Amino acid sequence: MERNVFIQIVSDTIKHIRVNRGHTQERMAEILGISKKTLVQIEKERIDTGWSLAVACCAIFRQDEALQMALGGDPLELVDLFYQQNNASPGEKTMGGKVWWRKVCSQGDYVLQQNIISQHYRILDSENRRWFSSFDEDESVKRLAELAGCHGRKKEEG
Repeated sequence: MERNVFIQIVSDTIKHIRVNRGHTQERMAEILGISKKTLVQIEKERIDTGWSLAVACCAIFRQDEALQMALGGDPLELVDLFYQQNNASPGEKTMGGKVWWRKVCSQGDYVLQQNIISQHYRILDSENRRWFSSFDEDESVKRLAELAGCHGRKKEEG
């Protein structure tokens, strides 16, 4: 998923979020820190949110079902992916891929999954903590091998 596609999806979902939450346009604009006029333009699909507003919307409405369905899971995971490509360190615990994810392969205590909506990849450990995310399958497979190899050496040393 490209960053501009992410912005478009968030833009297209804002009205659903507002209606589902029962907010007026005035209240929603206040929550997002924009004018009502700007919100109306976004809802009428005349303009997109832009990166900063898309990130703010994802942070504020992270648990919103419409937003999660549109993006294929936790919206902040995608924000983090755009911000911090190729990071390999344990992240927050996930649900383990029960929804929106298919298993690509596994190695040692790690599993490589692909999101069925955004098509990005992630590596989880046996405790469902996210270690790596990328849109690049080859890089993800490479990182999986590195993580599994590193983990295997630690077990042998211990």
